[in-house]
Amino acid sequence: MNEKQYLTHAEALEVEAALLSTHEKFLTRITISSLRMLQQIADDEQVAKIEDLTPQQIIKWFERDAEIKRAQGETAGTLQW
Repeated sequence: MNEKQYLTHAEALEVEAALLSTHEKFLTRITISSLRMLQQIADDEQVAKIEDLTPQQIIKWFERDAEIKRAQGETAGTLQW
């Protein structure tokens, strides 16, 4: 799988410059990243729209990504923390 950036440096700077509390900035970064992650999951699951993803599909996607990491090492898989 390809490593993907879910929040660009420029976007992080925009969030940091926003007139938001520290907690609100954190939630904003998480939300932007989550949107991109859900799009990746929808693409991988061949689901046309994010809103059509089921919780089960999301869980299975995370399980597969974790399995890839266990089998191939921490730098494998999609999610890189």
